[in-house]
Amino acid sequence: MCGRARCTVSPSQAARAFGFPTTTSPAGGIEGGGGGDAPAVPALRMDRYRPSYNVSPGAYLPVGTVRAQPAGCYGGGGVDRLGPVIQCMKWGLVPSFTGKNEKPDHFRMFNARSESIKEKASFRRLIPNNRCLVAVEGFYEWKKDGSKKMPYYIHFQDQRPLVFAALFDTWTNSEGETIHTFTILTTRASTSLNWLHDRMPVILGDKDSINTWLNSTSVKLEEITVPYEGADLIWYPVTAAIGKTSFDGPECIKEVRMRPSENPISTFFMKKPVKPEKIDQDFAETKTFRAAKEECYESAENQLEKTYQHQMEEKQDASTVVNDQPITLEHDVEKAETLKHDDLISTDEATQRQDALSLKRKIEDAEVHADRVMENSSRSPLIRVKKKEKGPKSGSVGQTSLLTYFAKKQFLT
Repeated sequence: MCGRARCTVSPSQAARAFGFPTTTSPAGGIEGGGGGDAPAVPALRMDRYRPSYNVSPGAYLPVGTVRAQPAGCYGGGGVDRLGPVIQCMKWGLVPSFTGKNEKPDHFRMFNARSESIKEKASFRRLIPNNRCLVAVEGFYEWKKDGSKKMPYYIHFQDQRPLVFAALFDTWTNSEGETIHTFTILTTRASTSLNWLHDRMPVILGDKDSINTWLNSTSVKLEEITVPYEGADLIWYPVTAAIGKTSFDGPECIKEVRMRPSENPISTFFMKKPVKPEKIDQDFAETKTFRAAKEECYESAENQLEKTYQHQMEEKQDASTVVNDQPITLEHDVEKAETLKHDDLISTDEATQRQDALSLKRKIEDAEVHADRVMENSSRSPLIRVKKKEKGPKSGSVGQTSLLTYFAKKQFLT
């Protein structure tokens, strides 16, 4: 739990939150407290209390506890007796065994892990007789998002004060002043708050748990220090200016609108609802596009088929009629053999020409490579490459091969 809270409760409001009796009286309380109500229990050193929307360790807060009351209280004469008391204490425990000349550090032990308070001497000795209650309207917690932190304000939905389980101690400084300090117990976060932080204060959400923690001599820590799982505990983001202890006032608890990049990570995995009219529009557009696409393909195929059929008809007419006269079968056979022979000769000639061009290109590439090697060798004295002299071109380059010659001769004969 981060050490920030809002505490603007009056002594009478604190008394009601603790389950202490109150009385209607024009006296008592502090400015703006309870409309004339006052606690019907002793309220000690309340002049040190300063209500604030941004309380941090080192500040004085109203704390409820059961202790020996001053003599003469409630008409009891000179006999001291145990009873509920509201006393102003400083947030941030300073153990009683701390040296008088030491400078107290209230940030060192402003929280105490409930799972280990029995193991540490600073807290273990306080459990039997130094249990207390702290009332605040809400507390702040920061959500880490990479290098950024977003503060959230956590409180009850009905605005009633939160009551925390706490331990207190007394310490006397070098000037002989006795100072009462307290620490707030923490536990693991509830299932609804574990996304925000792994710890939370021990919230006593009903009168039974408050009375058990404050008065029971055989309190079971494992039962009383469980996370608060009530659905009435709510939260929302607030301004980052809350990080400065000097920032105070109602602006501290004003809800802020988060930018899209600051939304909790869980919202990125939520499926956004799609409007029905959007679905219908997309379906209609898709259906229209498919119909237009099929029509285009069908038109192109029909056009291609017509063109092909027209060309085939023209070829058929050209092959069967010459000078408006039918061609005999014998003449057709002779013409087919001649065309086949011509196609063979033209194919051989094209093949030979392609081979000749390919060989010519290889020779030219070899000459260019040799030139580059000579150029590089002239730059480096360690490698000398003799340039290959150009010889006469092969007789086959640019000339007709023997196969082509015989093929032409056979054709001419």
